[in-house]
Formats: sequence, C-alpha cells, structure tokens
Amino acid sequence: MEAEKLEHFKKKLLAAKAEILNGGILTSTEDLKMSTDDLPDEGDVANAVINQQVTFNMRARAMHKLRLIEEALHRVEDGTYGHCEDCDEPIGAKRLENQPWAELCITHAEEREREEQHMRRVG
Repeated sequence: MEAEKLEHFKKKLLAAKAEILNGGILTSTEDLKMSTDDLPDEGDVANAVINQQVTFNMRARAMHKLRLIEEALHRVEDGTYGHCEDCDEPIGAKRLENQPWAELCITHAEEREREEQHMRRVG
C-alpha cells in the first residue's frame, strides 16, 4: 500500500481509537451503581440489572473494537496493513474506508461469520 493511503488509514484508526477512549463508555460508572435505598420494588431492581447488562455489553464491544484498532495500528507499523490475514490478498479500499481495522478480505470475513453462526447454532 502506498505511503499516502497508509497514512490516511492510520489517521482514521487513531481517530476511532480517540473516539472510544474519549467517548466515556469505558469510564462511566453511572449504570454500574445500584443502591437498594433507591430501588423500592423488584421491578426497579430488574430494570437496574438490565441497564447494567447493557452497559457491560457496550463496554465489551468498545474494548473489542479498541483491540482490533490496536492490532491494525501494529499492522500499519510492521507493513502488513491492508492484507487479509487468511489469504494475504489486499483488502478492498471500500472495506478499509468503512472498517479501517478490518483484518480479513470480504470473502474470508463472510466465511468466518458463517462459521461462527454455525457454531452458535450447534453449540
């Protein structure tokens, strides 16, 4: 990949990383606190637990995306960015524009997704 494009994607990755780190989802503790004084009935407790689960899920997705971004930044540095990890073919520019942390070409990403769906159904 030419240096100008590589720099463009590096900036996109750094911006996405900053958005996660500065967005507050990883540091917010508002939904994680539960005071029994504020929860007069079981419905309120259930609602608080659901809110906590949503917060945990959002944090897990943000952490996963952050890991993918960090891995992509390492690939930028070691010269392997923009190549599929399965077949080593270039990942399409359109895919990288939409998902600069992509590690697989669209063919292998779809294949992996089908395999994961299959495993969830049978497992």
